[in-house]
Amino acid sequence: MANDTSKTSNSSIKRALQIIEIVANSNQAMTATEINRHLQLPKPTIHRLCAQLVEEDFLQASLDGKGFVCAKKLNNIALSVLSNNDFHRAQRHRILENLSSQLGETCNIAVLDGDMSVYFDRVETHWPLRAQLQVNDRVPLHCTASGKLFLSELSSVQRARVLQRLPLTQHTSNTLTSAQALKPELSRIKKQQIGVDNEEFFQGMIAVAVPIRDSQQRMFAVLAMHAPTARISLEQALDHTPLMRQAAQDLADLMEGS
Repeated sequence: MANDTSKTSNSSIKRALQIIEIVANSNQAMTATEINRHLQLPKPTIHRLCAQLVEEDFLQASLDGKGFVCAKKLNNIALSVLSNNDFHRAQRHRILENLSSQLGETCNIAVLDGDMSVYFDRVETHWPLRAQLQVNDRVPLHCTASGKLFLSELSSVQRARVLQRLPLTQHTSNTLTSAQALKPELSRIKKQQIGVDNEEFFQGMIAVAVPIRDSQQRMFAVLAMHAPTARISLEQALDHTPLMRQAAQDLADLMEGS
């Protein structure tokens, strides 16, 4: 009896790992039906396993709610593996430090966490006037440079569904609080591959973000800079995007182990 229980447990673990592998290797959200095309399991089994992986924070519903994508735990594992030793972590942080030093402003790496963006690594400027945010802080998608860059990756149909569901809270007078207002902004960001926060999250603070992509051109993280308008204008910040893009490529190369 104990052996039967052990076999069942091992089988469930194997299937759960197979589901994680399928979702992690996909360029888009995967429904339970699409996942099951690879595994050919009974429908109740695949739905139960997906539900358990969501409950344990390895998978989560995609932004449009139509499938599954990697969740916080799995993203953290992936990023930890990509930066799997003290040397790589130090190198990653050094790239951020060098960029922050060149720009004279705070720089961070953000990843998607459900309906929000979360800071994975961060280097603060030495100036006393700065945004008081920390590693692991979660910020909204609709009013931050990194968040809008994540939203811009969605198709127009997916974006419409997401923006219907997100609480588009007004944080400043510049916050875009409707899908209609965000639509041209996100289209521009998708075309230019530059996320912008024009005093939309904090009054008097701007931000610029660029994607960090893997070898398959999937955006797995975002590199951003933040600065007060008392020190730098948004136009001046945008002039730094070539430096940011180079740092983003350096981070991608490092985090993929190339």
